[in-house]
Amino acid sequence: MQFAADLVIGLLAAVHVYILVLETFLWSRAVKVFGVPRELRDVKLLRVMLQNQGVYNGFLAAGLFWGLLYPEPEVGLQIKLFFCGCIAVAGLVGAATAQIRILFIQTVPALIAAVLLFLA
Repeated sequence: MQFAADLVIGLLAAVHVYILVLETFLWSRAVKVFGVPRELRDVKLLRVMLQNQGVYNGFLAAGLFWGLLYPEPEVGLQIKLFFCGCIAVAGLVGAATAQIRILFIQTVPALIAAVLLFLA
């Protein structure tokens, strides 16, 4: 069960690295992926905000990787649970304010990982 939990956490971290790269470095691709209307695609403030959001996603990924690699399993578990909670809440906010699909991209996998951690 521990392997399954860590696998889901690793995949969740990889998704957040992808979001980091997309929002921070691949702006032209990000606006298409996120369905930004054409008239807003050149608004500099939107670009800056997404780049900032991308950095936050990078921090979430870093936290998950930190938990996976932490040498003391008990502390690593707490780190993983904390960041899964952060991602679940961020996904809820994103689903409520931006797109409902964020719920399935962030919240559901984070909750699955947390449940698997508790079962392990």
